[in-house]
Amino acid sequence: MRTPEEVLLRPVVSEKSYALMEDGTYVFEVSPHANRTEIRYAVEQLFNVHVAKVNTLNRKGKRRRNRRSNTWGSRPDVKRAMVTLQAGDRIDLFEKS
Repeated sequence: MRTPEEVLLRPVVSEKSYALMEDGTYVFEVSPHANRTEIRYAVEQLFNVHVAKVNTLNRKGKRRRNRRSNTWGSRPDVKRAMVTLQAGDRIDLFEKS
């Protein structure tokens, strides 16, 4: 089993993820090999909260053109997890102290 630091790579910073934070749902970029159980365990261990639900999604990397050599490449594929916490729990990711 992977450590929590290996499972959760970074939080996703976007307008949609900030809107979801108000409802108690947090979005993380996770390891491509992590499953829902490992993600639940990692969030509970790192942030000391109780997880109600975990949804995962795999996003394929966009196709990009290199203008100098006129070849095509792609951005890396990314796996994200949308973690919903139980009522009353919060993760202070971007809160000012």
